[in-house]
Amino acid sequence: MTAPLTLLKTRKSPKVFDLAAPGPTPEEIEEMLTIASRVPDHGKLTPWRFIIFAGEARERAGEAIAAVFAAENPDADAERLAIERARLTRAPLVIAVVSKAGPHAKIPEWEQTLSGAAAATLLVLSAHAHGYAATWLTEWYAYDAHARAALGLAEDERFIGFIHIGTLARPQEDRPRPPLSAIVTRY
Repeated sequence: MTAPLTLLKTRKSPKVFDLAAPGPTPEEIEEMLTIASRVPDHGKLTPWRFIIFAGEARERAGEAIAAVFAAENPDADAERLAIERARLTRAPLVIAVVSKAGPHAKIPEWEQTLSGAAAATLLVLSAHAHGYAATWLTEWYAYDAHARAALGLAEDERFIGFIHIGTLARPQEDRPRPPLSAIVTRY
């Protein structure tokens, strides 16, 4: 088996709380994003973009998430607001993949969104290839219009996901995978 096949066969999503420092260097982040941008993109629309949350930016984003949560849940206690505030601090690096899919004469929005999902997938694989672990999450704030705006999205943009990247703090069990007989048919 070649190294690329081993890479593909060993990638898994760890629990986000098991991602620790160190995270990728600026040079590694640039390389990961360069790789992530090499996806199928019918029409060369680049219908996605990335937002990097590193260092103190993770805390600032967490404050924005907690503020939206507090406004929408006025009875939330301090413990719950602390959880919301920490959403993007669970890993040393979080990169959001944002869909900019929109109406086009030839390329359906669905296809544009899938291109963004492919970018997120390549980002996760690139992190693994660099020796890091990555978990792709979409939590409530990915779907909340006020949270999206607070995190810098335009009204017509959507989060595809938040890729949490770090060093694995402890070994992870692999989850059961479906047998091919359950997911493959032949026409």
